Amino acid sequence: MSEPLRLLTVHAHPDDEASKGAPTVAKYAAEGIPATLVCCTGGEAGDILNPAMDRPEVRERLAEVRMEELQASVEAIGYDRLDLLGYHDSGMPDTPENERPDNFWNASIDEAVGRLVAVIRRDRPQVVVTYGDDQRNYAHPDHLRVHDISVIAFDRAGDPAHYPELGEPWQPLKLYYTVWSRRRMLAVHEKFGELGLESPFDEDWLARVNDFHQDDRITTQVEIGDFYPVREKALLAHATQVDPNERFWFGLPTDVVRDLHPWDDYILARTLVESDVPETDLFAGVPGR
Repeated sequence: MSEPLRLLTVHAHPDDEASKGAPTVAKYAAEGIPATLVCCTGGEAGDILNPAMDRPEVRERLAEVRMEELQASVEAIGYDRLDLLGYHDSGMPDTPENERPDNFWNASIDEAVGRLVAVIRRDRPQVVVTYGDDQRNYAHPDHLRVHDISVIAFDRAGDPAHYPELGEPWQPLKLYYTVWSRRRMLAVHEKFGELGLESPFDEDWLARVNDFHQDDRITTQVEIGDFYPVREKALLAHATQVDPNERFWFGLPTDVVRDLHPWDDYILARTLVESDVPETDLFAGVPGR
């Protein structure tokens, strides 16, 4: 008998799970395919980006508040499990947070991979979603490290020679990189103009989109139109990080933006099963699908 299908996603900070692939997770949950969220840091270095939440009582317990927000987002999306790897937010280069010995960037790679391997072996996902190998558009240290440990853990989880104390080996079958396509962002930008609204994408933003896009690498588009509102609900759960008046996220009506690009985009980085590319399903080719 084939194993029950399961998805596992790896993210850097609370709120990343909301902005990257949330509708996909909700779609699979609705089909009865559960998902595990691995969040590598507590997001302690994040600023309060919503002026309404920038209050002394929030700042005093910001780390705790961010965990409460994460739990609310997890529930909105429909994740079955949440695992925290337990590292401090690394901040950006040349900041005090980036020098902390307990942050994710400065952690032992073997140790961090082991923590992820333990979750993979426990939950036995066939599909793992992580960040890509090309992050020139936003090279946050924690996002870079998410990629590093995920690629290694994908192999080591199934190898009995690694971390024998962390449970029975389990080999995931497919590894994906989540990506925002140029096509998606330009469609949103152009719709602002069509409606006579000011686009949040300035010239610098558009230049980066054009220079660093990876549309030619996209192999998989999961149709998520019916689940697009989940992204907005999950983002709003992160009240300290997401301003509900932010045009980037909420400048267009939901029923408009959901139809502009009704897919979540992915790059199939590794597969141990056969599937035809382009794909419309992260579990394409997986036994039992």
